[in-house]
Amino acid sequence: MPHTAHIPSHRKPRRSASKMALRAGVAGGVFSTLAVAGAAGSANAAEPVTETIEMPTLTADLSSVAAAVADATQQTAATYELQAEQDAAVAKAVKQAKHDQADAKKKAEAKKKAEEEAARKAAAEEKARASRSAQRTTLSAPSSSSSSSSGSASATATSQSQTAAAPASGSVGSVISFLKSHVGDAYVMGGTGPNSWDCSGLTQAAFRTVGVDLPRTSQEQSTAGTPVSLSSVQPGDLLYWGGAGSAYHVGVYIGGGQYLDAANPGKGVVIQDLSGYPASGAVRLL
Repeated sequence: MPHTAHIPSHRKPRRSASKMALRAGVAGGVFSTLAVAGAAGSANAAEPVTETIEMPTLTADLSSVAAAVADATQQTAATYELQAEQDAAVAKAVKQAKHDQADAKKKAEAKKKAEEEAARKAAAEEKARASRSAQRTTLSAPSSSSSSSSGSASATATSQSQTAAAPASGSVGSVISFLKSHVGDAYVMGGTGPNSWDCSGLTQAAFRTVGVDLPRTSQEQSTAGTPVSLSSVQPGDLLYWGGAGSAYHVGVYIGGGQYLDAANPGKGVVIQDLSGYPASGAVRLL
C-alpha cells in the first residue's frame, strides 16, 4: 500500500457525460429562444414601415371620395337653384296673365258702360230737342194773359236774368266752336286767354261769346245755371267736379260722351271722354 493512499485526491471529479449533454441541451434551447425572439422582434419592427408605405394610397382614395362628394353636392345645389328659378318664372307668368285678364275685363266693362252711357245720352238729347221744339211752338202761339200772369212772367224773367243772360240763336254751337278753336292752348293757373287758360277762365270766355256772363271761379259757376242730372246732360251744359258751390274744376259737354276743358299744365286745353273722368254734376246755361 502506497504511503499516500490515505491522502484524498485534489483532482476535480469528472462530470458525467449525461450531465454535460443536459447542460448543452439547455444552452441550445436558450439560444434558440433568443434567436426566435430576435426574429419576431425584427418582424414586428418591420410592420410600421409597411403601414407607412401604404398610407399615401389610402389618403389618395379619401381625396377622390371627397372630390366626388363635393361635385355631387354642387350639382344638387345647381339643380335646386334652377328649379327655384323655373318656379319663380312660372309664378310670375301666372301673375302677369291674371293681371292682363283682369285689365282686359276692366277695359271691356268700361267700354260697354261708355257705349251704354252714350246711347242713353243720345236718347236723352233727342227727347230734350223734341221737348224744346214743342215749347217753342207753344210760346209762338198768341195767348192772352192777365196782369197777375204778366207779373209772374216778369218775376221769372228777372230771376233768369240774375242767373245768366238770354243767349242768341245757335248759342250752343257758338260756345262749342269757340272752345274747339282753343284746343292745344296752354293751361296756366289764373289764365283768362287769349292763348292760356285755367278751367273757369276758359268756360267764362266761351259763354261770354253768346252773351252769358258767368262768374269767374269754378265754385260760383257750378251754381250759375239750372241743375241737370248727368243722365240727361246735353251739348253746351257746364260740367263740374266736386260739390255744387264747392267745385274744383269745370268743363263743357260737347256731345258723344266727350267734354272739353282746360285740364291741367300737362295736358292744356283738350277734349276728353267723360267715362274716363266722370263729372260730379251739371248745370244748363243755354
